Amino acid sequence: MATLADTNPTPRPKSLAPDIFERVLAFAAIALLLVVLVALAKGHAQWGLLPWQVWAHLATVLTALALTPVMLLRRRGDRPHRMLGTLWVAAMILTALISLDIRLTNPGGFSIIHVLSAWTLIQVPIIWWSARTHNLVRHRRAVRGMVLGALIIAGFFTLPFGRLLGTWLFG
Repeated sequence: MATLADTNPTPRPKSLAPDIFERVLAFAAIALLLVVLVALAKGHAQWGLLPWQVWAHLATVLTALALTPVMLLRRRGDRPHRMLGTLWVAAMILTALISLDIRLTNPGGFSIIHVLSAWTLIQVPIIWWSARTHNLVRHRRAVRGMVLGALIIAGFFTLPFGRLLGTWLFG
């Protein structure tokens, strides 16, 4: 017969250690970080032409990219993890908010990429809340999805189609 002690409202993952998928995500974040830094270095002649929103967006996304492998590969659940996680959450929220003010290819309007910004503004607080309430399965799943979608895939799509970083990197 089941008792209240048997029910666990917040399921725990089998292990807190990084798995293969998280190691791949960490490696992809490092690779994307390096690509963005190279693109920035190659585009230095045009830095003065960029509005402050682009610089703020780059600063926050670089912060999130740099923190991602640290968060995915280091020990979890301790005080430094929580502090770095809060910084990552702040960087992701600021990145999304600032992106709403960047409309270089569609002045005055939004593009399809802004849907991702809206999704980030919904999902990142859920990531934070699931960690605070110790719902580690949901937290881990949501972090993986956000890293894959909002950082890695979105970051990849800053390179083709004549976008700024791609123009600097390949131009």
